[in-house]
Amino acid sequence: MKIHPKSIYKKTMEETMKHYHKDDDDDILEQIKQVIKLRPTYGYKRVTSMVNRIRLTLGLLKVNKKRIYRVMKMNSLILPKSEVTRVHQSTGKVMTLHSNTRWSTDCFEIKCFNGEKVYVIFILDCCDREIITYHAKSTPILSEDVQYLMLNAVEKRFKQLRAPRTIEFLSDRGSIYRAYNVQTFARTLNLKSCFTAAYSPESNGMAEALVKTIKRDYVYVNDCVDAKKVIRMMKKWITDYNEIAPHSSLKMLSPKEFIKSREAMAKGFEQEAKTESGQQLGWALESSTNN
Repeated sequence: MKIHPKSIYKKTMEETMKHYHKDDDDDILEQIKQVIKLRPTYGYKRVTSMVNRIRLTLGLLKVNKKRIYRVMKMNSLILPKSEVTRVHQSTGKVMTLHSNTRWSTDCFEIKCFNGEKVYVIFILDCCDREIITYHAKSTPILSEDVQYLMLNAVEKRFKQLRAPRTIEFLSDRGSIYRAYNVQTFARTLNLKSCFTAAYSPESNGMAEALVKTIKRDYVYVNDCVDAKKVIRMMKKWITDYNEIAPHSSLKMLSPKEFIKSREAMAKGFEQEAKTESGQQLGWALESSTNN
């Protein structure tokens, strides 16, 4: 039959995992349940990051994502995979290598249980993924709201009223972004307006992905009774996203943690460069003295 003998005795992964158990798996399971009780939409990778934060505070060693997956699989805690079908072609990369190179913006609405709607607009950095600023209200977004957000973002990032260098401001082709007063105000702030291609919202995919994340992780798991309550909760959601929620593109760090790690790395490089330059200056003075 041309069947290799090893294949006869080979066990499937499910059979192997069914009998594989470690002594402290029960403790890890309790930590997993503690995470998914507050964050039921998290998959095993983000659960791993949150569990390791808990273990760090307890003085315990980290666990890898394979072990978290095994424990969650054995206890039927794995989320079902979503079927993603991509029919569009890529139109280029939105992500940048450095912060404050390109900002992305978008609007979305949240429907409340009583029929009211909350309209939200935000500005997102395309490198560190931080929501720099946002605005939520119970009436539709206007061009004045876009101008307010532009100014607020520049002040938050640079502590001044004009960006020190040109920053790309990526948005869709909505009328609030293409308005003459918005374009003029953007040039005043040293922001360069960039628009997605017509009928191609995926060109602003980073902002579209953020809208999906906000709705999945926060809106759909909370009681959005009315507009006032949602606007009040929105501040907590944005703070949680920026400071706590792990991001796969940031090595499972939150945007704020990623920014701090970048700043610490830059300070380390700067200190190392100063040390090397001081050593070279000392060698030069020593050699000139000897000569």
